[in-house]
Amino acid sequence: MIHLAYLLPLLPLSGAFVLGIFGRRLGEPLAGWLGTATVLGSFVVACIEFAALLARHAPGSRSVTQVLWRWIPVGGFQVHVGLLVDPLSMTMVLFVTGISALIHLYSIGYMHGDRDFTKFFVYLNLFVGSMLLLVLGSNMLVTFVGWEGVGACSYWLISFWFERDSAASAGKKAFIYNRVGDVGFLLAMFLVFDKVGSLDYHVVFAHLSAFDPASRTAVVLLLFLAAAGKSAQLPLFPWLADAMEGPTPVSALIHAATMVTAGVYLMCRFNPMLSGAHDAQLVVASVGAATAFVAASIGATQHDIKKVLAYSTVSQLGYMFLAIGVGAYEAAIFLMLAHAFYKGLLFLGAGSVIHAMHDEQDLRRMGNLRRYMKLTAVTFGTAWLAIAGIPPLAGFWAKGDVLDNAFASNKALWAIGLVTAALTAYYLSRLMAMAFFGDERWHDLFATSAGSHGPAAAGSAAVGSQMPGSTMHAPAASGSPPSGAAVPAPLMHGSSPPQHAAGQPHEGPWVMGVPLVVLAFLAFFGGALNLPWHPSWDPLGWLAPVFGSRLYDAHQSAATLWLLGVADTVMALIGIGTALPLWTRQVDRPKLEPVFLLRAWYLDAAIDLVVSRGGQLLARFTGAVVEPKVVDGAVTGTVRLTGALGAGLRRVQTGFVRQYALGVVLGMVALLAYMISRTWM
Repeated sequence: MIHLAYLLPLLPLSGAFVLGIFGRRLGEPLAGWLGTATVLGSFVVACIEFAALLARHAPGSRSVTQVLWRWIPVGGFQVHVGLLVDPLSMTMVLFVTGISALIHLYSIGYMHGDRDFTKFFVYLNLFVGSMLLLVLGSNMLVTFVGWEGVGACSYWLISFWFERDSAASAGKKAFIYNRVGDVGFLLAMFLVFDKVGSLDYHVVFAHLSAFDPASRTAVVLLLFLAAAGKSAQLPLFPWLADAMEGPTPVSALIHAATMVTAGVYLMCRFNPMLSGAHDAQLVVASVGAATAFVAASIGATQHDIKKVLAYSTVSQLGYMFLAIGVGAYEAAIFLMLAHAFYKGLLFLGAGSVIHAMHDEQDLRRMGNLRRYMKLTAVTFGTAWLAIAGIPPLAGFWAKGDVLDNAFASNKALWAIGLVTAALTAYYLSRLMAMAFFGDERWHDLFATSAGSHGPAAAGSAAVGSQMPGSTMHAPAASGSPPSGAAVPAPLMHGSSPPQHAAGQPHEGPWVMGVPLVVLAFLAFFGGALNLPWHPSWDPLGWLAPVFGSRLYDAHQSAATLWLLGVADTVMALIGIGTALPLWTRQVDRPKLEPVFLLRAWYLDAAIDLVVSRGGQLLARFTGAVVEPKVVDGAVTGTVRLTGALGAGLRRVQTGFVRQYALGVVLGMVALLAYMISRTWM
């Protein structure tokens, strides 16, 4: 059964192909159901593959490479299209396909009525297929193909509603930022091939002795540059906040199941290289800790519900890189799994809120939604407590595992992580208070809808109330007071009249509710994946052969672990206890939202100043000085030099025979004099 691995990426890629050709004929919702079925089929195959791999009792036998065909045979450069099925890749495949199937199902309801409904599922299927190719590739080049595939799909999906300039710009921004990271991946591949003559993982890791300390550090740092682009680490994370311009299911897919986890996977895959590069490990851990803190501080001030969650993802990814940097690879994977559960739930829950609120995303225009959206409130609340680190939910165990290892390895980085844990609980509690508790600040949205006149206005209101893409009410700019006026947007969807009580928020259809319930269950009980219930119970322990002796062992005593767990819980309670009283009744607290945090530490402005404006200055200097004086000067100088040489040669080449004869005689006399002088010497 192991050799069914090729079906894992093939099913969603085939779904994208079929939908691309016949999707418009299938129409809505059949196209969505087909796209969902292909990803669900991959999940079923993944379960079969997992069982087959687990049946191999010898841990060393749980790594199988399936070669599909020879791709690039050029002299000594041989690359096969092969799939590597081992505990690490299968762990990734299981949660990628499982979470993606739920997001596909949710999208059927969320994207109902969108004029490009079919195209959306083409992109979603292609996205999942590319991610599966990335994690299953048996060599760096196949991984890179999947790496570029998710990059291209993210561009298409983030800018899916490209009629909005902000969405089109966000897609381009994500694409460009990721290209910066891709340079690191390419240079790492070149360096690896130069050292071992192969890009196959097994060959590279079997010949680590070919890498001297400097080249090993260089490879790790180049790969980390690639990971920082894909997984949004300092200073390359600004694209992920702007990526919220895409439909909410896209945000859930990027943040929970695909793209941003690719960088974490890449660093875990290269753990044999990383373990011997101690300086590079410190860089990875330090950048991860700094990113976690910076992103959490920004998330504590944002007003857009999706941007709060976006910075939350950046912060959680920072925790994962902190774990990788200290060698706690299993803890990084554990947090990645738990994060997929509760972050997928948070984004889908936010999508339900946006769906119910006429596409309003400003938290200051929400409030008391728990009264009208009980299912969303309960499931979203589960994810809130999980990510905040309240026991016994998944986040407490997963994030605690990272902090325990950091404490044993580097106390300073642990302290940053602990403070960030309190910030995490604070900003998610702030979000929860502003959206689900407190006063109802959304009545003007529904009053505007109800007060519209004429069939056209009623149609627009129906679209706004049901269709997430219509952007019926322009969100207030970050840092500005909530707007009281509704702004009609162009009709982007077609829909039937709303089937809910007029003038109040409402839950979405059942296809949006089922994923919320499933993910809430996983967010609550997901911590069981790594708890020592029984000596024979160690689900994540099957990753040990991938990491071997390189896996960091903290050797913490039971008393120390208890104290660390208590510290984590206390910090979570401090964050929650601080935020709820502050933000439940009052949503305008400018002193707690300094401008530099609202502007994301001015990182975007700094990059714009250095890269964009600096690039413009360089271009102007090049056009005014380098081009005319250096480039053109070299060309015209060559012409003038050639002309001068020609003029000099014309004086020699006169055409008179007597001058040539005189030259020959003078040359012979000079040669004879030289020979005589040599004889006398």
